Order: sequence, then structure tokens, then C-alpha cells
Amino acid sequence: MKVLGIVGSKRKKGNTSALVKETLKVLETDGIETELINLGDYDIKSCNGCEGCKDTFKCVIKDDMKKLYPLILESDAIVLGSPTYFYNISSDMKAFLDRCYSFEVFSDDDRSVWMSINEAMGGKYAVVLAVCEQNAEEDMGFTAEAMTKPLEALGYRVIDTIKILRLFSKGEALKDDKALEQAKRAGEKLAKTLKLRKEIERKLKTLQIE
Repeated sequence: MKVLGIVGSKRKKGNTSALVKETLKVLETDGIETELINLGDYDIKSCNGCEGCKDTFKCVIKDDMKKLYPLILESDAIVLGSPTYFYNISSDMKAFLDRCYSFEVFSDDDRSVWMSINEAMGGKYAVVLAVCEQNAEEDMGFTAEAMTKPLEALGYRVIDTIKILRLFSKGEALKDDKALEQAKRAGEKLAKTLKLRKEIERKLKTLQIE
């Protein structure tokens, strides 16, 4: 089993990164392989809506997304984290999610019929971490939903959505016991979910139907 952690902040030692790492740390303790991706390290251009990916499942734009597509496909789950920028996710996270549109497959004669590659592969799981400096959840705007909605469309079951408030200065997350505990619990829940799926798959292999 493998879980991909994706940070939508350019601050590698910022609050979003710290919380995603906390979630991944729990998974690693349970023997689950993890990998951390900082989107700021990658050149990811905006989707231009050309539909060029529909026949090949490959985006026609030549940039660093070609490095990330295989990692997404081979992972069993994903942990997305983004700071709140003007009531929404960061531009890096937005570009990344838009470019995952190439995983969507539509019926040739009816675009109301569609399925993601992840669904066809049996479905995957996700945790969402939204971070905001303000005190009120309403000031976070659409940050959490801007990640959960695309993930659901991409065939992920979002098992936990964490909204962290009152974090602005670098390093504050590491001093916030409540925020760290929320990130930790999200990791525990994801680990249990992945283990349960593996156990069900094992039982199904031995199931004999008369």
C-alpha cells in the first residue's frame, strides 16, 4: 500500500507541510509506504480545456505533471493539503487538480455518462487538510470543498476533511497540539481504512460461492 502526500504551499517548512507530514508519519508507523510531493518544486501549467487527453488519458501539455501522473495512479490513497489564499486553494493546488481531469473518461455518445480511471481501478481514498490564518471557518471560504469535490469526481472516497484555523506564521502548526492531533487522527483513520480494504480483498479471494 502507498499513500501520496501533496502539499499545495511553496513553504516547505510551513504549516500546511507540517500537517501533511504529521498525517503521513502515522501511516509510516503502520508500515504503509508514503511519498511527499511539494507542488512548488514542479512546473505545472494550467489546463487549457483542449480535451486532448480524452483518447489517450495523457495530457498534451509538456511539463512536470508527467512525473506525477504515474505516482497518482500507483498510489492507493492521497493526502491533499493547501493553505487558504483569498478564500480558496493555492494556485499550485488548483493547477494540479485541474490537470487530473485527464483521468476522467466519457462515453463517446453521451457526456453525461462518465467514470474516472480510479473508479475503474476499484476506487481510492483521500484525506483533505485545509489551513487558514483566520479565526472563523467561514473565512476559509471554499478551500476544503475545492479539494474534496474534484477528488470525489476523480474516484476518491474522502474519509476525512480537516479544517485548521488560526495558523499564519511559519512553524505555528508544530506548536498547535489540537491541529497536530487532528492531522494524526486523519492518518489513523486512513490507515484503518486501507487495512480494512486489504482484509476484505483477502477474504474475497478465499470466498466460495455455492
